[in-house]
Amino acid sequence: MRITRAVKRILDNYESDSPGTKANLARILMEGKLGGTGKLVILPVDQGFEHGPARSFQPNPDAYDPHYHFQLAIDAGLSAYAAPLGMLEAGADAFAGAIPTILKINSSNSLSRLKEDACQAITASVQDALRLGCSAIGFTIYPGSDNQFQMIEQLRELAEEAKACGLAVVVWSYPRGGNLSKEAETAVDICAYAAHMAALLGAHIIKVKPPTGVIGLDAAKKSYEGGKIAIGTLAERVKHVTEACFAGKRIVVFSGGEAKDLDGIYNECRGIRDGGGNGSIIGRNTFQRPRDEALAMLDQIIKIYQGKA
Repeated sequence: MRITRAVKRILDNYESDSPGTKANLARILMEGKLGGTGKLVILPVDQGFEHGPARSFQPNPDAYDPHYHFQLAIDAGLSAYAAPLGMLEAGADAFAGAIPTILKINSSNSLSRLKEDACQAITASVQDALRLGCSAIGFTIYPGSDNQFQMIEQLRELAEEAKACGLAVVVWSYPRGGNLSKEAETAVDICAYAAHMAALLGAHIIKVKPPTGVIGLDAAKKSYEGGKIAIGTLAERVKHVTEACFAGKRIVVFSGGEAKDLDGIYNECRGIRDGGGNGSIIGRNTFQRPRDEALAMLDQIIKIYQGKA
């Protein structure tokens, strides 16, 4: 595998990491149609845990089959495929070495009563990731939740173990719970804060939601207004979030979120690209569409990140 200059520059930002961890990061960064560009598009399929099987897969029943997602990610030329333990186990042999995988090692579910104290259960291990040949582990934290400190401590321990084994660490940093309103969960200041927390916790790849122009914390308004931080467009807000991740020295990707029309998806990707984000991690907007439509959509997204659309 030849490492491009763009990828070498990214790897150089991770000064404390072992050759094994950097090799696994490079596997993701060099994979697929965006390989070598420093941009990423990742397919995450943890929605069965989070929302239930019918809500996740009935719009496209082929997606009940774990093999469907492996093949979709491969055929689309994506950077990696992320999923919980059972999904990866169900295709581990058939697709061994075919695409970098990320084992999501904690999950929530919509049956839980937890609201202010939102949390996730640990559902897999670093050893599972090694056994399955994964390039990275994935872990969610909920900044703002009454359970956030427990999740942060769990991540610290698991990230230490993963890095000792040469794996990369991907952190879903989703503000939720506590006193946060729904609007505040995607406020630009709170998204930037959540992304910064993930960087401070040692994440190699940070996943956050696309930020809105809302300021969620009254205490932050003075800094944004006095500092004249530009947040009027998505590109400006993405630039601010990436700046919060060590002046852009960490890989930051943005979730696809709830179902959108194609123009909404493409415009969001352009905003991420123009703001200097590293790409998208997009699930439901992909696999809930018929396969041919999903492949066409992903091809257009990749062209956007290539600067061709």
